[in-house]
Amino acid sequence: MPSSTRGRTFKRCACTDSDSGKELGSKCPKLKRRNGTWSSDHGTWFYQVELPRREDGTRRTPPRRGGYSTQTQAQEQLDKITVLIEVGEEHGGTTLTVVGDLIERALRAKEPLPAPDQLRARISGGTAAEMPTVGEWLESWLAGRKKLRATTRLSYETHIRLWLKPHLGHHLLDELSVDHISRMFDAMAERNDRITEALASSDPAVRASVYGMRTMSAATMQRYRATLRAALNAAIRAKRGRKAAPLITFNPATYVELPSGKRPKALLWTPERVRRWRETGQKPSRVMVWMPGQVGEFLDFAYGHPYYPLYHLIAYRGLRRGEGCGLPWWETDLAEREITISSALVQVGWQAEFGEPKSEASGRIVALDLATTEMLLEHKENQNRMRLAAGDAWQESGMVVTEPDGTPVHPAKVTDAFYELAEAAGLPPVRLHDLRHAAATIALAAGASLKEVQALLGHASIAITSDTYTHILPELAHDTAEAAAAIIPRKGRLLPPAA
Repeated sequence: MPSSTRGRTFKRCACTDSDSGKELGSKCPKLKRRNGTWSSDHGTWFYQVELPRREDGTRRTPPRRGGYSTQTQAQEQLDKITVLIEVGEEHGGTTLTVVGDLIERALRAKEPLPAPDQLRARISGGTAAEMPTVGEWLESWLAGRKKLRATTRLSYETHIRLWLKPHLGHHLLDELSVDHISRMFDAMAERNDRITEALASSDPAVRASVYGMRTMSAATMQRYRATLRAALNAAIRAKRGRKAAPLITFNPATYVELPSGKRPKALLWTPERVRRWRETGQKPSRVMVWMPGQVGEFLDFAYGHPYYPLYHLIAYRGLRRGEGCGLPWWETDLAEREITISSALVQVGWQAEFGEPKSEASGRIVALDLATTEMLLEHKENQNRMRLAAGDAWQESGMVVTEPDGTPVHPAKVTDAFYELAEAAGLPPVRLHDLRHAAATIALAAGASLKEVQALLGHASIAITSDTYTHILPELAHDTAEAAAAIIPRKGRLLPPAA
């Protein structure tokens, strides 16, 4: 058995002093029998171990772990740590410090200690001192992504800060397993259950305990996994160490099973669905799309609002909110009846920032219909009148849609105004982004192909277009069939009389 000069075992209990209320710990008289031997039914066993010093030479606080029912169990754990330290002592110097780091990390995370042979293999392979933790790798991976959009970076930062680093960050990168990641997603599901149960409670205090908290959808869990998977794929491509071997050769995030994060089906606000919504207040799908007539009602109601040109561009030509807010006049060719999407004003947290379009496919030329061209000509004249009225207070931004002083419109204000206008118009609820879906629906109703709608909306893949709109097509087909049948003149009978 290895020497235990690096640590000790001892027994403690949770009994308290009747006068001071402090725990007696190892001084409790019940820990031993009258003959001086340890009592078998009182207290539990602990060990404490002295680890190698840190890289800067400072002494570590000796870890103390307990809860063992026998001294033998506590001694076995102490002996395992002692063996690992002795493996580090065989090499000395930096290696001994690294071994101390490994042990300290495993104890803190309550993870199994590496086997001595496994530790020797890592040391001989030159990776013991070079293998980062998952948290360290996530931070360095994100720092190296120089060309990320601001919104994507914020999303990655949020994923790392809220869940990936707290739950997985302490593991060494090459020791991260499918089980580790699955436990993180189990914790997400348990949090969802707690929130759901609390919201259903009859106790106001219980409901208040989860005020402002939202459950995490399957799609959000999928996005967390996508972030982790991307970071681990980068680790597979990375090279480190004397042998230039990859940091890892296996991506455990790929093999974690999660509920499907499929896009919700986009459904039309048909008269029957509107009737049911008015009766129950429930939307048939998270993504609901106005029928062409409902789009017309909204635009007629919103006409004259300062943000009307944005709503018109979204509904007619399928622009994203940020693309409309960030559209400059110099990318608007009214003579040729086209606009070029080359930038976007996107919301990062609350801050609005100009950036490139969402994807390469998002940078596109959008043809304008006559109604939209006339609307922009009229709006340009109105903006010139606003410029004259503002005088020296006018701040020239060059944007198509601005505030009364010429500054760009904050995207969040456009969304807030949209909800207010739609409610005031008495229309069934949709998101502002669903007004963009209406542009696709109208194009499909007019006979456009999915490929043409993909180009109009700037989707990177036709699969996105198909997944979102395929189930709208049958409803449109019925409408088209009825419209075609209505054109055919008949004298009252649709079928010949029975023979």
